[in-house]
Amino acid sequence: MMAARIEHLVTSGVFSLDGGNWDVENNVWIVGDDTEAIVIDAAHDADAIADALGGRTLRAIVCTHAHNDHIDAAPALAGRTGAPILLHPGDLPLWKQTHAERLPDGELADGQVLTVAGTRLTVLHTPGHAPGAVCLYAPDLDEHGTVFTGDTLFQGGPGATGRSFSDFPTIIDSIRDRLLALPPETRVRTGHGEPTTIGAEAPHLEEWIARGH
Repeated sequence: MMAARIEHLVTSGVFSLDGGNWDVENNVWIVGDDTEAIVIDAAHDADAIADALGGRTLRAIVCTHAHNDHIDAAPALAGRTGAPILLHPGDLPLWKQTHAERLPDGELADGQVLTVAGTRLTVLHTPGHAPGAVCLYAPDLDEHGTVFTGDTLFQGGPGATGRSFSDFPTIIDSIRDRLLALPPETRVRTGHGEPTTIGAEAPHLEEWIARGH
């Protein structure tokens, strides 16, 4: 049996919230083998994501949260592939701002396990950047495990909490209790920018709290 692997796309588009618009580049992660895969965050470009999938069966489109730049291509990709869109219900109000007429197909819950190509990804509910934000922890991917953090944790600090539906103390609690509890060598694959590790970020928690990020 072929082992699951991680593939990475960068797509470009616009993040819109609270009346503002920002040009952004998003990381799209594909986890699978030569026959099946899941997509984590269908951002901006359904065609590019579908091309990267090739003829593989798409088992699910997993949304780490429902900011428009992470979900804008999800309905189109679902339409092309038949894959269900999965979202934590805490982010339905945000989802409806982008896709009022098309709801997700299924819910993500803390502790839920998604399996693709023999690899298990555990859903960690990590609110703060958004109420329904989740991370996906795969201890068997990479040499030392991987966690896909969406916009909860980046290289250099927590995700932004200055806009609607977000809260700084909540994201700090999520990072401290859920992410920094993972093994320090765990690779952190983020929603934007470069990867990092849990061990690289853990020493800076008190600095982030002090500056209120």
